[in-house]
Amino acid sequence: MQRAQQRLVYVIPVTLAVIFLLLYLNTRSLAKVLIVLLAVPFSLIGAFVLLWLLGYHLSVAVWVGIIALAGVDAETGVVMLLYLDHAYERRKREGHMHSLEDLEAAVHEGAVQRVRPKMMTVLAILMGLLPIMWSGMSETCADVMKRIAAPMIGGVFTSFILELLIYPAIYTIWKWWAEVRPLSRQQPADAHRPPTRIQEIP
Repeated sequence: MQRAQQRLVYVIPVTLAVIFLLLYLNTRSLAKVLIVLLAVPFSLIGAFVLLWLLGYHLSVAVWVGIIALAGVDAETGVVMLLYLDHAYERRKREGHMHSLEDLEAAVHEGAVQRVRPKMMTVLAILMGLLPIMWSGMSETCADVMKRIAAPMIGGVFTSFILELLIYPAIYTIWKWWAEVRPLSRQQPADAHRPPTRIQEIP
């Protein structure tokens, strides 16, 4: 156990670094990567709550489940941002992105479109992991598998709430301060700018 813990000290940061690198190569945006990684601590809340309810202590199997949970969170977070970006870019191309109300409408549209896929993802994960919790395998194998599955089951619930409630709010704040707010300040100034006089050529 001590040797495994010494390895996990290096494995967990390396895993998070690889996830960070893959997300950045996919999104090309540091802000989007940080938004996606916000799912990890929120999902850990559900993971540790379920571990506490089941009376499981931290072990190698539990840490393996937590690492797998981080990968699932990154995957679903990227899909959530994809829906938000599509709704935002479409309204921006149509010329309907001039105020905070326009931004909130676009984010609401993208988040609503994500409800069904997110629920399907959560149910697919649960349907694959819940049978492990009631499996009839040998005692040793069942104990290991249950400790791998428990963090993922608990983390999926809190991650589901995060991606539907917290992600849109963070995305709105980011887009407002980074893109929409500067444009909304420039447009009134341009609209009230006096027309330039064209000097007549003698």
